[in-house]
Amino acid sequence: MMRITKYVLADILRNKTLIVYTILLFLLSFSVFSLEDNPTKGVLSILNLLLIIVPLISSIFTTIYIYNSSEFIELLVSQPVKRSSIWMSLYFGLATSLSLAFIIGAGIITIIYQPDSTGIFLILSGVLLSLIFCSIAMLTSVYNRDKAKGIGASILTWLYFSLLFDGILVFLLFQFSDYPIEKAMMTLSMLNPIDLARILILLKLDVSALMGYTGALFRSFFGNSLGQTISFLVLAIWFLFPFLLSLRKFKHKDL
Repeated sequence: MMRITKYVLADILRNKTLIVYTILLFLLSFSVFSLEDNPTKGVLSILNLLLIIVPLISSIFTTIYIYNSSEFIELLVSQPVKRSSIWMSLYFGLATSLSLAFIIGAGIITIIYQPDSTGIFLILSGVLLSLIFCSIAMLTSVYNRDKAKGIGASILTWLYFSLLFDGILVFLLFQFSDYPIEKAMMTLSMLNPIDLARILILLKLDVSALMGYTGALFRSFFGNSLGQTISFLVLAIWFLFPFLLSLRKFKHKDL
């Protein structure tokens, strides 16, 4: 398993797309913190970029890499190697490289300009989002044989979590505004890892005006510390559950 992981890592780290992604994150992070006098405003600006760029790149890059490596995967399957080891090696290679790209691109600048727990929380959120959308992309890839359908499914998943989900929440909020739906809305917000990452950082910053409805609910029900812990736990479940589903599918898939 370690040999496959090292090969995948070495292959991905030489990938020009990942290098461009790292440089782009670095330039954006440096520009944002350089333009802002207040580091807190810089963190909020980076957060907005993080919630859009990191899930999108993680999803598309993972999906394309899995499809482009189909012949390599078939070769490994024909060898006396467990399918679970192959799939886990691919995930560890992809997740590690995407996380390193984020840490080098945005994490170093964040620590320089915001060397406290808020900066660390921002980096952890970016790493978790990389892990989560890498896991989701592997799930969509293993369920779709066609490359175009797989990439389309990954983009639609990103669109749903980034844009459509909040619209659905607002619609439900207005439709059932006469009923006590606070707990239901808070539960629904846990079904979106991007929302959870945003809430996690805003609870740390304690920026009440920017928390939104779900963030305010988290704060009122759990408080800052407990709300942050619950957010972390649910985000951890978010990257484990899709990966385990994809692993189960890969074990029984006819290649």
